[in-house]
Amino acid sequence: MAATSLSLNLGLPSPAANNLNRHGLHNIITCSASENTSPNQQRCLMRRSYLLGAGALSLGLLLPATPLLAQGVPENYEIFVDKRDGYSYYYPSDWREFDFRGHDSAFKDRYLQLQNVRLSFIPTDKTDIHDLGPMQEVVPDLVKHVYSAPNQVANIMEMKERTTDGKNYFTFEYVLTSPNFSRAAFATIAIANGRYYTLIVGANERRWRKFRNKLKVVADSFQVLDI
Repeated sequence: MAATSLSLNLGLPSPAANNLNRHGLHNIITCSASENTSPNQQRCLMRRSYLLGAGALSLGLLLPATPLLAQGVPENYEIFVDKRDGYSYYYPSDWREFDFRGHDSAFKDRYLQLQNVRLSFIPTDKTDIHDLGPMQEVVPDLVKHVYSAPNQVANIMEMKERTTDGKNYFTFEYVLTSPNFSRAAFATIAIANGRYYTLIVGANERRWRKFRNKLKVVADSFQVLDI
């Protein structure tokens, strides 16, 4: 096999494609092997090399400067950066990566699996989140008609807009209540690179008060990167 080279790879959840039609992203160092390496082997190499990330980032060898990284990662958090897919975000350092169907990346609490963050994206011809419409209209539509199941009651607690490095984001807090279960979450959405990105981080509502501020750091840290 050809000699392995190190390169930085960045990877995020999105709402259903039909919603987009209505309206018109760890410390990861990926290993690039030979052309004969299978997709599964490549993914394995990527994830194994995650353990090398902290050292590489601390040396500043492989990661171009961005406002998010320049701020420094908060204590007890790690940073996931997917340069290929154009996004980054923080996650609690004691969480573990896992596969979440239909999502590009995901991490969960090792003991509380419903406490997790996941990111996905879908193609779009929009160029900015404002192209979807006003936040006061877009967010309720997403929560009530995309994120909610038919048997759930949606309650939006808070929503805000921010601009970071010229990119616009909507972040909102909401609760979905079912007959036997309730879940609270933050979602952050953005459009860039011809993609509609969605990051969702949440937990069982019974644990929300204890972990809310911890999870808010994750939602507020999400950034899209130029690719």
